[in-house]
Amino acid sequence: MSTNIKSTENTTAKKTHLLFGKTNYTIMLIGLAVIVLGFFCMSGTTDIYNNTKLVVAPILVLVGFVIEFFAIFKKPSE
Repeated sequence: MSTNIKSTENTTAKKTHLLFGKTNYTIMLIGLAVIVLGFFCMSGTTDIYNNTKLVVAPILVLVGFVIEFFAIFKKPSE
């Protein structure tokens, strides 16, 4: 007596579609590095009225957030 056993696996391979592309993630990492660099420039307790801590570091943080904004809204290449 032979019995036919049907396979329960789906034979069609489903392609996963990621929300962001490789370039988006690369730009996000660059933006994150700029933000971390800005906070690193802001840290420390010596000479709190330094030009780097008052001007350059906040600009770096803002530029990092602009880069992140651009990376999120950039269309991924297909």
